[in-house]
Amino acid sequence: MAKIKTIGLLTSGGDAPGMNAAIRAVTRSAIYSGFKVKGIYRGYRGLITDEIVDFKTQNVSNIVHHGGTILKTARCKEFTTPEGRQQAYDVMRSHEIDALVVIGGDGSLSGAREFAGEFDIPIVGLPGTIDNDLYGTDHTIGYDTALNTIMWCVDRIRDTASSHERLFFIEVMGRNAGFLALNGAIASGAEAAIIPEISTEVDQLAELIQNGFRKSKNSSIVLVAESPITGGAMGLAERVRKEYPQYDVRVTILGHLQRGGSPTAQDRILASRMGAAAVDALLEGQRNVMIGDANDEIVYVPFNKAIKKDKPIDHDLVDTLRRLSI
Repeated sequence: MAKIKTIGLLTSGGDAPGMNAAIRAVTRSAIYSGFKVKGIYRGYRGLITDEIVDFKTQNVSNIVHHGGTILKTARCKEFTTPEGRQQAYDVMRSHEIDALVVIGGDGSLSGAREFAGEFDIPIVGLPGTIDNDLYGTDHTIGYDTALNTIMWCVDRIRDTASSHERLFFIEVMGRNAGFLALNGAIASGAEAAIIPEISTEVDQLAELIQNGFRKSKNSSIVLVAESPITGGAMGLAERVRKEYPQYDVRVTILGHLQRGGSPTAQDRILASRMGAAAVDALLEGQRNVMIGDANDEIVYVPFNKAIKKDKPIDHDLVDTLRRLSI
């Protein structure tokens, strides 16, 4: 492998709080280790359209506390084609970029894996996604902040739910994973979480309503992952209106509210550790790996495992929520 002199850095896919802290950590760790750094704007699209600038330490000053990503992010259909990836590689080489650090979720890391395989490029990924759904890491960058945002929102919704004796379905993100819904429900004291890992039938919905409207309660809050498997909050509410019309049901979809905001201390620390570890990985000759966090230790997870293997839900947490909702 040729000696790495210049590292390209990009964020891709959905933004997540803490991405800026990761950008800062990668940039400053790389400069500290003697590398040049190139910031690539708008993800893989910027790699194709040549939106690349030199990054110095001042480029990442005073960004650790900001949500979103200063490098911007975008979807890029062109990068899914061999012609698009060839163009991206040509632009990358014109800037003498020898290796890439990619911050994003499973789609972003899938693109990185394919790109690395075609052109033999050292690439290290950072798990930047609020869904916490990448295998091999206990936490992803942005997850803790999103979880705290959900808790904050549910606390406020509970006030009106209790005042009007309503059943609230609150939809949170997590198309293929229920980590936000499950842990958000426990943190906010919700009565249940409906997640894609555990399919919900009509009898389960009936049990949910009965448990939520016992004599000790005058309202019920249920967190629902946005997955088609769960039917989403709107679908479940429609079922309640048809099958249990005696209940006053309401829906709140938190949507992109969950993505924004200043990252928590935990996300800032995690992103900083992972960003520094990405540079260490390149120094060690690692390639095509994602930086993970396992039992508070930094680990290297091959792209194939991080992307292809499903991250299991903790069924003990499911049982805990059920026991606490009586």
